[in-house]
Amino acid sequence: MLYGREDQKSAKEGYLEPLFGTNAEDHDIPKYKLDKKPVEPRVAYRLVKDELLDEGNSRQNLATFCQTYMEDKATKLMAETLEKNAIDKSEYPRTAEIENRCVNILADLWNVPRDEQFMGTSTVGSSEACMLGGMAMKFRWCKVAEKFGLDTQARKPNLVISSGYQVCWEKFCVYWDIELRSVPIDEKHLSINLDRVMDYVDKYTIGIVGILGITYTGKFDDIKVLNDLVEEYNQKTDYKVVIHVDGASGAMFAPFIDPELEWDFRLKNVVSINTSGHKYGLVYPGIGWIVWRNKEYLPEELIFKVNYLGGETPTMAINFSRSASHVIGQYYNFLRYGFEGYRDIHIRTKDVALFLTKEVESTGLFEIYNDGANLPIVCYQLKDDANVAWTLYDLADRLLMKGWQVPTYPLPENLQNIIIQRYVVRADFGHNIAESFIEDFKEALKELSVARVLFHEKKENGKYGFTH
Repeated sequence: MLYGREDQKSAKEGYLEPLFGTNAEDHDIPKYKLDKKPVEPRVAYRLVKDELLDEGNSRQNLATFCQTYMEDKATKLMAETLEKNAIDKSEYPRTAEIENRCVNILADLWNVPRDEQFMGTSTVGSSEACMLGGMAMKFRWCKVAEKFGLDTQARKPNLVISSGYQVCWEKFCVYWDIELRSVPIDEKHLSINLDRVMDYVDKYTIGIVGILGITYTGKFDDIKVLNDLVEEYNQKTDYKVVIHVDGASGAMFAPFIDPELEWDFRLKNVVSINTSGHKYGLVYPGIGWIVWRNKEYLPEELIFKVNYLGGETPTMAINFSRSASHVIGQYYNFLRYGFEGYRDIHIRTKDVALFLTKEVESTGLFEIYNDGANLPIVCYQLKDDANVAWTLYDLADRLLMKGWQVPTYPLPENLQNIIIQRYVVRADFGHNIAESFIEDFKEALKELSVARVLFHEKKENGKYGFTH
């Protein structure tokens, strides 16, 4: 835009004007339609920044698994690469190579046998990765069904998973017309019930999902025993069942903390694994990964070759254009921390979870459901004989007064009358912060014990906070 002399003078004076003396700070800005005139950058920044003033502090969010801290150098690198399009591999070949390296690193971490021709890709979080894993299982099942003459129109294919599944699996089954067969968890089996799981399997089963880190409790499904059950079943049928591991949380944690635990591609029937790079992969929200042990488990129909900007680009992701910055951030972490760095961070994180468990247990009021033994997650319910007038929802309210966001919610179907509270311990939740939290936690208990206004007309059984 060209400015006359007077306009230039006015623009210059505008920048000299005190920030909170500007016209934009003197009236209500349009919120649901564009303003007629632009505002200067510093004012726009401040207006948006102030809109976010009353939001919670992400570092105090004990509900989310998503990473709330990255090193300054990592965020600088990601900011400098926001404009790179991850899908445009012909224009950004070095970025494509970095993505390929990340897939190879994960394949190695998850023990893909050397003779397998594995394949993988980055995704927008684990939800997209789960969709891809589910689609691959369905397409593979369709080929098997066609080969053996099964009537695919007789009824829907089905997917077997524990009732502690994340909502993305429900979405997948709705989108792709799959019957979701959920195996109820119970107090004896807070992960998939291995005594009953195979009762849900038949010729129309596209696969079983094992969960390495159930959202509600942090428990791991016993994938090794599940693999043995599937192997025994497969010996008796032409309709071989495969296992996909939803390792959104655990697949970037277990290899460093318990490398001897067999849950990955060391098991014959595990054909694909997904994870969230933005959980224990330590990247900000927006990155997921999926790896197939062999290309035979990723049907060719799901790999598209797109002529894009003069180059042929193979793509297997659902999403198309997106920034490559998160892929680059993931590679930075892999390079920066190495195996021992990740292990040290995760060990410390687990230690903090165990500390929190000990402190919560010491009050004598709570029954622990998970002490951080699998994932660094602490969850508990009020004891039946706690003899208090307040509920976990009251406790969550009281903690929120100090800024702590703590989810409170019922367990899945079959255990929905059990209300629990959960802390997710992330890499940035150090021991000192944990001590501060416990001080506020104990103070909240003290305040609730003498509170004069506590009235519950009916038993509460809702959700408080975002549990996924």
